[in-house]
Amino acid sequence: MSKKALLIIPPERFNEDELFKPKEELENAGIEVTIASTVAGDITGDYDGKATASVIFSDVSATEFDVVSVIGGSGTNDHLWGNQELQGFLKQAYNEKVLVTGICAGAVTVAKTGLLSGREATCYPVDVQKNELIAADVKYVEQHVVAHGDIITGDGPQGAEEFGKALVKALR
Repeated sequence: MSKKALLIIPPERFNEDELFKPKEELENAGIEVTIASTVAGDITGDYDGKATASVIFSDVSATEFDVVSVIGGSGTNDHLWGNQELQGFLKQAYNEKVLVTGICAGAVTVAKTGLLSGREATCYPVDVQKNELIAADVKYVEQHVVAHGDIITGDGPQGAEEFGKALVKALR
């Protein structure tokens, strides 16, 4: 049975590298990728790149996927950090043994669920994000990827390819 990944992007201003590099790694490994957001349709990234969210994340079940990943970008802070419905979705995924992951500001979204409390994680190395991790009782680590068996976080565009490889490795 083939594996499936759900990549959740903000409704505007996602980071292109953080979406497209992991997506490419997953697809090259034969993993079916679905892009979701809080809205369906075409979405413009931070650098005018385009992606299409084929579904609204709340319209699918987390258990349909082997991994759920929150992608960063400047829109993630504005639209996903405080999204209670998304936090509930991520907690449900985690409780159903779905791999929960986040990169850059997406890692902060995961941290805000409380699932990383008392653990190490990474995010983009700027104070606004590092402070959010610390506020969620998460130990910030400055590296491209922090992989636990059940949650993976990535730091941002520089680590996006490595993040994608970590997702593939975790799904094998």
